Amino acid sequence: MTAARAWEASLRNNLGTALQDHKRYDEAIAECHRAIAVDPDFGNPYNDIGAYLIELGRPQEAIPWLEKATRAPRYESYCFPHYNLGRVYEKLRQWGKAIACYRASLAANSGYGLAKAALFRLQSQLN
Repeated sequence: MTAARAWEASLRNNLGTALQDHKRYDEAIAECHRAIAVDPDFGNPYNDIGAYLIELGRPQEAIPWLEKATRAPRYESYCFPHYNLGRVYEKLRQWGKAIACYRASLAANSGYGLAKAALFRLQSQLN
């Protein structure tokens, strides 16, 4: 992977994030697909597609994208796709899977506050 291609993938992914900020999810997803085409090892766009699908109310479709993000060779923040998978499984009322994903998120980054809060909230509701 050349530095120029990695930069292009990152740029396209960031454009997707900017589009998402304006609730233009379909366009954001298209930019993430372009980022993946440039650099399939880059984990961010896989996670972002999953997160956008969650926002669109399509959690089942998000699962394979988020799972790919957890296995991407180049990704600095594995806590994010694990957390987002937890969100999906919570929406699907699969409590055990949600808890496992929140724990995996914290294993990747023990200081990730959203995962800590989600795990605590879900465990409190179940007890």
